[in-house]
Amino acid sequence: MERPAMRMISRLILFIAAMMMAAPLHAERVRDLGSFQGVRSNQLTGYGIVVGLDGTGDDTLEYLTQAMKGVSGRMGLQLPPGVAPGLKNAAAVLVTADLPAFAKPGQRIDITVSAIGKAKSLRGGALILTPMYGADGQIYAMAQGNLAVGGLGIAAKDGSQLSVNIPTTGRIAEGASVERAVSTGFEKAPLLRYNLNTADFLTAQRVRDAINTRFPGMAAAEDAVTVALRLPDGADTRSSILAAVEMIDVTPAEAAARVIVNSRTGTVVINNAVRLSPAAVSHGKLTVRIDEKPRVSQPAPFSNGQTTVTPNSNISAEEEKAHVAMLKGGTSLSKIVDALNLLGVTPSDLVAILEALKQSGALKAEMVVI
Repeated sequence: MERPAMRMISRLILFIAAMMMAAPLHAERVRDLGSFQGVRSNQLTGYGIVVGLDGTGDDTLEYLTQAMKGVSGRMGLQLPPGVAPGLKNAAAVLVTADLPAFAKPGQRIDITVSAIGKAKSLRGGALILTPMYGADGQIYAMAQGNLAVGGLGIAAKDGSQLSVNIPTTGRIAEGASVERAVSTGFEKAPLLRYNLNTADFLTAQRVRDAINTRFPGMAAAEDAVTVALRLPDGADTRSSILAAVEMIDVTPAEAAARVIVNSRTGTVVINNAVRLSPAAVSHGKLTVRIDEKPRVSQPAPFSNGQTTVTPNSNISAEEEKAHVAMLKGGTSLSKIVDALNLLGVTPSDLVAILEALKQSGALKAEMVVI
C-alpha cells in the first residue's frame, strides 16, 4: 500500500503533468513575456517623524530628539539649548515607496512607514511632511498623512504584552505627492530595448519575427534577452506602436528540463520536458536495531557478595524488500511517477533517486535545489 505522503505527492505531480500535456504551448502576449527598458518603477526612501502616538513612541532617543529639533526649527520654534524633550508620543520612521514609470508631478502614490527605534506601535500616528529621495539623492516626492496600521500592541502594568500582527509598520494610501518626473528618454532614444523575463534565444527570435511581421524591419535580437526596436521620434507615435507591440501574440520556446527540489519541505516538481535514458532503479531500506536489556545480579543473603549489572544486548537487522523498476529511454513524466510509485518511495527517497539518476547520466534535466 502506498504511503499517504507519497500518494499525495504522486497525485500532485500527475495532475501537473496531465495539465501540461493536455494543454500544448500556447501563444502569449509580448507584454507578458518581458518589459521595455526604462519603463519601470523607481524606489524612494525618506526619514521622518510620526507624532500623535499614545505613549508608544521612542521617548528620548538622541536621533529622534535631533529630528524633532529640526522639525521645530522649520516651524520657527527654537528649543532651548540642552533641553531633551520627552517624546513618548513620537517615533522616528523610514518611509518607502515605489515611483511608477512615467509618474508626473501632482500624482499621488502609496507609501509604507516603518519604525526604526524603540516605538512599540504606530497606531493612531500621523506622519509629518517628509521628503523622499531617489538613488541619485534628488527629492522626487513629499509624504504626509495619517497612518493605517493593521497590527495591535498592548502592554499591562505587570509587564505582560500582547501583539497582533506588526503594529510598528503602517501604510498611507496616496500618502505622497510626486514632485519630480524621472527622465526615461522614451521620446527621443534611437533604440528602445525590450527585455525578456527569462533568457531564451528561441523566444527572443520569435518575438523579433512577430514584431517584424507587424512592423517590417523594426526589431532586431541582440542576445537571449534583448530585442531592440527602432522607432520613429515622437511620444504619441511611439506610444501607439508600443501599444500594438504589447498585444502581439508569440509562442514561447519550451522550457528547459528541470527538476526543482525544495530542501526544506521535501517538495519535488518535475516539468514536462524531463526525459530519461534507459535505467534500472532499485530502492530498499536497511534497518539495524540494537536493544539493551541489562540484567541485575543479586548476591545470596549473608554471602558478602555485591550487586552487579550484567550487559545483555540484542542486535537485529531488517531489510525491506526492494522492487526493481525499469525505465525505458525517452520515458515521460507520467511513466517516471508510475515507476517511483512501484518502489513505494517517500519524498526524501524520491530526491535521493533523482540525484542518483542525474549522477548516472540517465536523467536529462537540470537539478535545482531551493
